[in-house]
Amino acid sequence: MNKTNVEKLLGRLLETKSEKIKLGCDIHARDLAVAVQVDDARALRPQTMTAAQLLVLVRGLIAGGRQVHACYETGPCGYGLHDQLRAAGADAYVIVAEALADGRKQKTDKLDAAALCDKLDRYLRGNARAMTPVRVPSAEERQRRSESRLREQLKRSRHQWQARGRSLLLFNSHHVTGRWWSQARWSELVAILPAWLVEQLSVMREALLQLDQQERTLRTKLEAEAPRTRPKAIGALTWVLLLREICDWQRFKNRRQVSSYTGLCPGVQQSGRRKRDGSINRYGNPRVRALLIELVWRLARWQPDYPPVRALVAGIARGAARRKCAVAAARRLAVDLWRLATGQTTPQKLKLIVPAEVLG
Repeated sequence: MNKTNVEKLLGRLLETKSEKIKLGCDIHARDLAVAVQVDDARALRPQTMTAAQLLVLVRGLIAGGRQVHACYETGPCGYGLHDQLRAAGADAYVIVAEALADGRKQKTDKLDAAALCDKLDRYLRGNARAMTPVRVPSAEERQRRSESRLREQLKRSRHQWQARGRSLLLFNSHHVTGRWWSQARWSELVAILPAWLVEQLSVMREALLQLDQQERTLRTKLEAEAPRTRPKAIGALTWVLLLREICDWQRFKNRRQVSSYTGLCPGVQQSGRRKRDGSINRYGNPRVRALLIELVWRLARWQPDYPPVRALVAGIARGAARRKCAVAAARRLAVDLWRLATGQTTPQKLKLIVPAEVLG
């Protein structure tokens, strides 16, 4: 959509006696499809435009005295457009992504934009279930979250390079496990491997050493931010990673909101008198979910008196039932961590041991 067409669309919208303009945006890296609805009328045919052109349209409508509401789905494009729309004066929402096909086999960007515009219209009319807006982190929260995720990416890259080295060694009849690139193991390998293989592994080892150093430096920085008075088995890194993913424990008003955010609540199949709990719904943040499950197994070892993990410690359940117990414990653990972080309880009340050297 060129500048002239944007100006024409703006002129058409300003000619109406509208009060509210609703924009459903299906965004991509290069452009976006935008569906426009004037007050309660039927949405106009969606248009393709760039983010800059959308902002020109929004600023023109705001200058013309119109209320502008816009929404788009979460995704790889982040929250930059949300911030720009807010700065331009629009009421912007970022909503949970979901399949937008309404029974049809067609799926295009413009159809998605029209569906988003319809969701926004119903939401503004008072139907709170029409869409699910997400809490948009502040610029500082996004920066801190990106830093913690960078550490995870460095760790994952280190594991990948380590596996590549082991694979190369195995292909050449050398079965090696663990950190083959550490100084002690490397000295042993150099003495028995052919020169050409050492040369190739040296390239991998150089990358590994650099990744390891960067990951260790970033991990030390993150761990330094954790509070000293933490219960045993709740590591400094885990606490900081959880905080940076959640952004602010104060955002939750009750335990149901905390449980829902973890995605660890069971799905329900109910018809008449028949009811069956299904698998977890996996809503919310998957990184938080993984951290909580990992933390539960540590607590089962180091905090056996903590009520949610007693079933795991007793070994009553086996197999899938044991994993279900771990999921239930993780859901309760999330609530307890929220209560701890917001000062609603203490580790002693939760029967969590705090090391004596920390208390001293």
